[in-house]
Amino acid sequence: MSATSGNTGADRRGMTWPQMLSLAIGAIYLLVGIVGFFITGFDNFFAHDTDETIVGFEINPFHNVVHIVIGAAGLALSRTLSGARTYGWLLAIGYGAAFVYGLFAVDAEWDFLSVNWADNWLHLVSALAGLAIALGPVRDAVTGRTRA
Repeated sequence: MSATSGNTGADRRGMTWPQMLSLAIGAIYLLVGIVGFFITGFDNFFAHDTDETIVGFEINPFHNVVHIVIGAAGLALSRTLSGARTYGWLLAIGYGAAFVYGLFAVDAEWDFLSVNWADNWLHLVSALAGLAIALGPVRDAVTGRTRA
């Protein structure tokens, strides 16, 4: 194939800020999920009140799996602006629901995610970041127009 056939990447635009933010959030959640297994192992998968934390955020093996899935989705969906927007909505809805869940689940025996108040605040921040990714304007560097 010749260099003019469109496979050189020269005709592609750079990553937008929603894509970069999706990539960063995805990488962080993936890393936290992997590191979490070094702390929790695989025992007591749905344990509540494990006293096992990463920088004050309580975790259990199921919580680690959730972080890995969310992280992998962020990496995969950050490739396009529409994918990043979809990831933003997933964060906003998923972590918004996790925040509401955490309001009732902290210190409850049925808390299968093993969340604490630090997790709740992080879930709220993640939901707000998702809204920013999903709804934030992107300015086109060539035309100067804002696109959705």
